Amino acid sequence: MSSGERNAERRTSVFENSLIWFGAGVSLAEILTGTYFAPLGFEKGLLAVVLGHVIGCALLFLAGLIGAQTGRSAMETVRLSFGHKGAMLFAALNVLQLVGWTAIMIYDGALCANGVWNAGGWLWSLVIGVLIVVWILIGIQNLGKLNTVAMAALFLLTVLLCAVVFRGGAAAGAVEGDLSFGAAVELAVAMPLSWLPLISDYTRSAERPVAATAASAGVYGLVSCWMYVIGMGAALFAGESDLAQIILKAGLGAAGLLIIVLSTVTTTFLDAWSAGISSEALSPRLSGRWVAVATAAVGTLAAVLFPMDNITDFLYLIGSVFAPMVAIQLADYFLLKRDRSGEGFVWKNLLVWLLGFLAYRLLMQLNTPVGSTLPDMLLTVVLCAGADRLGRR
Repeated sequence: MSSGERNAERRTSVFENSLIWFGAGVSLAEILTGTYFAPLGFEKGLLAVVLGHVIGCALLFLAGLIGAQTGRSAMETVRLSFGHKGAMLFAALNVLQLVGWTAIMIYDGALCANGVWNAGGWLWSLVIGVLIVVWILIGIQNLGKLNTVAMAALFLLTVLLCAVVFRGGAAAGAVEGDLSFGAAVELAVAMPLSWLPLISDYTRSAERPVAATAASAGVYGLVSCWMYVIGMGAALFAGESDLAQIILKAGLGAAGLLIIVLSTVTTTFLDAWSAGISSEALSPRLSGRWVAVATAAVGTLAAVLFPMDNITDFLYLIGSVFAPMVAIQLADYFLLKRDRSGEGFVWKNLLVWLLGFLAYRLLMQLNTPVGSTLPDMLLTVVLCAGADRLGRR
């Protein structure tokens, strides 16, 4: 992923982009997050899931379109609004959150796999970590048929899992909890939002920028909703929020293990790969491929050493950092038509981002019906446009 490698990248088709984001959507973390929606009941929970994903994936499309139309990676597009030095702050934050995501995904995958076949969580973490490194060394441009076969297997196995979860047809009983509708919407927004600082890494080389970006956001949104619904359905209909137990009770055995390991590898690979791409925004001397390998290694070690059972605070932190960042990018690119990549620090936009960050944390306390992300981003866009007008005067 050096500059030479980037220049040599072949253009990716709409189908290839769709496969990448199908793999991103099939995720244990999304199934587990879906279990949190059970206290709302199925109909209200489904509404929260869909509404949150409509908001999140609309933003995902717009963020990805910037990279697709400019041919820049995600962190390179950040330079358009924050300058080449200001963007380094977000590149560093992005690498940190991607290392965190890598560790969380490996931890969840190992925990679930160990529940199906008790070989030791540390061993499953190593197995998953090694497979992620293999995916990285093959490289996203060379996965080709391997990725197609992997996604086809995941699709069939996930259909089977879905059938197992919903075959009862009736709720197993009320699920206790105090999750509000607004908080549920925000949890649904949080997953597509976590991909905002990454999507341009995969749309920048698209043959058809608009179509590939729309397919990426659309496929991810549909699959992510599906994963949330499986998790919610497991808690409501199967009376079980532990995916390993569902797999064991259904007698899925090896097929269940394949779902767990393969879905973890295909999703976490994107986190590690993008950590490598983002690192190149910090220093051109860094090799993105080997930073990605290092990310997988650190994530594996963290998964072995530390418990990571509740990720809701982590999701909200990602939202508060990157929602206002992307709002400023959208305002600059689509509304103000500004390119500030030649500047060092764009202090005006950095101040607007800080205000957006604080506003997000305050909005979390208000519990609005549409969550915190949408009102925060709208406010940040208004602040960005206002600051631009003041600057012109």
